[in-house]
Amino acid sequence: MADFLSSVPILRIFDVAKAKEFYVDYLGFSWDWEHRFDDNAPLYAQVSRGPLQFHLSEHHGDGSPGAVVQVILTGIEDYHRELAAKAYRYMRPGLSDEFFGRLVQVWDPFGNRIRFIERKGN
Repeated sequence: MADFLSSVPILRIFDVAKAKEFYVDYLGFSWDWEHRFDDNAPLYAQVSRGPLQFHLSEHHGDGSPGAVVQVILTGIEDYHRELAAKAYRYMRPGLSDEFFGRLVQVWDPFGNRIRFIERKGN
């Protein structure tokens, strides 16, 4: 029987410095590793925060700009305060109450949307 362990979204990026500024400096992820086939090849990298992992790719065909990823978490008010305290120049997300729970939604510099959700009852 199959035992599914995790899912790792691949998000398309176009600028490594902007990706680091957003995912590491703003969202608080770690830049775990990166790979290029040679010095002039596109980047493929992993960022993580706790058990959550995203792969970021400059490779054509690895994802499309405008993807949406939902991240289920607890402590969304704390995370919202953490983001607000950074005063990121390009984003000031709100914290909203939705029918499914509480939501903080951000867009990366490449048009990908990340929905951080704390479900009702958590």
